[in-house]
Amino acid sequence: MKKREFLKKSAILASTTAIMPSFLMACKQEQQIAKVAPLTRLRTAHVGVGNMGAEDLRDISSHEKVDVVALCDVDANNLANAKKLHPNAKTYSDYRVMLKEMSDGIDAVIVSTPDHTHAPVSMMAMEMNKAVYCQKPLTHYVSEARSMKKLAKEKGLVTQMGIQVHSFYDYKLATLLIQSGIIGKVHTVRAWSPKNWGYDGPEPTGEDTIPETLDWNLWLGTSAKRPYKEGIYHPGNWRKLVDYGCGTLGDMGVHIFDTPYNALALDVPYTIKNECREPTNFGFPENNVVTYEFPGTPYTAESLKWIWSDGPGAPGMHEDLKLPDAADMVTSSDSGDETTEASVKEKISLETKVSGAGKLPDQGAMFIGDKGRLLLPHFMQLPMKIVDGKYVDISEEIAAVEKANNMGKPIRNYGSEGPKHYHQFVDSCLGKEECSAPFSYASRLTETILLGVIANRFPNQTLHWDSENGKFSEDEANTFLEGDYRDF
Repeated sequence: MKKREFLKKSAILASTTAIMPSFLMACKQEQQIAKVAPLTRLRTAHVGVGNMGAEDLRDISSHEKVDVVALCDVDANNLANAKKLHPNAKTYSDYRVMLKEMSDGIDAVIVSTPDHTHAPVSMMAMEMNKAVYCQKPLTHYVSEARSMKKLAKEKGLVTQMGIQVHSFYDYKLATLLIQSGIIGKVHTVRAWSPKNWGYDGPEPTGEDTIPETLDWNLWLGTSAKRPYKEGIYHPGNWRKLVDYGCGTLGDMGVHIFDTPYNALALDVPYTIKNECREPTNFGFPENNVVTYEFPGTPYTAESLKWIWSDGPGAPGMHEDLKLPDAADMVTSSDSGDETTEASVKEKISLETKVSGAGKLPDQGAMFIGDKGRLLLPHFMQLPMKIVDGKYVDISEEIAAVEKANNMGKPIRNYGSEGPKHYHQFVDSCLGKEECSAPFSYASRLTETILLGVIANRFPNQTLHWDSENGKFSEDEANTFLEGDYRDF
């Protein structure tokens, strides 16, 4: 069945079984604030509680105002482990049954499933007026991202996409520095990750016995029926495969894109080109070089070029990415300031030079502007400014931004910093905070990511995107904007 038919069916189910929850608190970004009393505690239901879902469960439940009331997973082992931590929570294998039976006892739904099930779960929950925290990338298809944005706005719901680093100090700092004009108007961004969530091999043949602890039909969900093969899909390799994941671009790309995308106030691109191998229709390419062109914003040149590289060996060498040696620095003392070269060397050594002199960080982004470059390693490291082949001391600019925005000093401890993004969502549901990555923002970022994923179906061909009408000029590419939903 088509996606729209499945969602319509879910909406009918939700409307006939749901009791209006005690809140409809909305982020201001969604432009709707519900006129009801805020909650004093948040009752959460978690769909997907293994791997990343276990981390989501841990960090959401670490908020003192959260009561975990329901757990759902298609893998009985995952469910049993989560149940040990939350013995009072009810357990389910089918999210549809959970939402139907517990509609009046749930305030928020946490979606931590493989990418292909993000939208079906989230849309049903939102139709039932539940706040939703959904892992990245927001959806598997462009059409789903647009549908989720639309529904969240119409219902005025609190929403948040799971990009935890969005709430980390160094990324917020880089955003503010770029917007302050520290390197002028940005004309190019280069971002990269050598991770390999691709698969260039053949589609497996045959069929293995489905483990007794796994409901394979529910794992497949709305995707096409496929024989189970041990170690190929569940629990970890689905990101590599076109029916279930979004490749490296949809995994690390979302995190690394987020700060430049946010800092430059970008919308969606108008052209996309992916240099990669020919499609196999089973696995994503192991290496991708995706070039986007975006319309200009107040922080960019008239247009912006964005080059993403992933897979083994990424990124390739380019003049934009050449780094100075540690000794190649200019300081504010060159213009009469008291700052010493030694102090600048110390700052770069302690805060930013993670890989040795002249070597790029393993993952990151480089902003190229008309007044220099800004390197942002991934993650938990200060950005570095480079001008004329030398590092530049930006301690004064950083201090000014910190003071103006009450940022405090950086805390580089993932254990303490990781929960912040989750707690922001909880506090938003309680009427005390605003979400920084609601679906109004997350849908645009995800759409951008997914356009690059679609482009790997058309190697070395420039695709032209009509954002207003939500379609490509190249008709053959429009086939991949949505997919058939299996009735399961």
